[in-house]
Amino acid sequence: MSVAFRRESDEEHLEPKFELPMPPGPNLVTERGYALIEARHDAIEAQLGAELGEEERKALLRDARYWRNRLASAQIAAAPKGDMVAIGTRVTFVRAGETRAMEIVGHDEADPAADRIAFSAPLARALLGAEVGEEVELPGSGKAITVIAIEVR
Repeated sequence: MSVAFRRESDEEHLEPKFELPMPPGPNLVTERGYALIEARHDAIEAQLGAELGEEERKALLRDARYWRNRLASAQIAAAPKGDMVAIGTRVTFVRAGETRAMEIVGHDEADPAADRIAFSAPLARALLGAEVGEEVELPGSGKAITVIAIEVR
C-alpha cells in the first residue's frame, strides 16, 4: 500500500527536535557568566509572553528549559586570587614558541574566538592550578606549556 494512503500526517517525516544538551559536571560560572545566563533566561521568558506560532513556541520552550536549568544549577566559582590559574583568570602562556592568552570561564560564556575557554576544555584542565613559571603538559601532545602571566578578570 502506498505511503500516501496510510499516513495521516507529515509529522512522522519531520526532523526530530532534541533537547539542548547540558554540559556534564558542575555548572561553575564567573560572575560575568552568571549575569549572561540570567540575561538570556530573562529575555526568553519575556518572549514567551508574546503571541507565537506553534513551532516558534515549541522552539522557545526548548530554549527556556535549557536556560532555566542553567540558571538554577549555576554556581559562582570562588574569586581567584591570581596566584594560580583558576576559573575567572586570564592566563598567558607559551606553547610551541607561540604566546597566547586565554580566559578560563564557565561553559555558557565560553567563546574561543574571543579567547574565552570553558574550564572543562583540555587546555584549561591542563592549566588549572598552575603558577607563573610552571610548565604543564597538554595531554596527548607531549609538548610543554609555560605559564608566563596570570591576571584576575
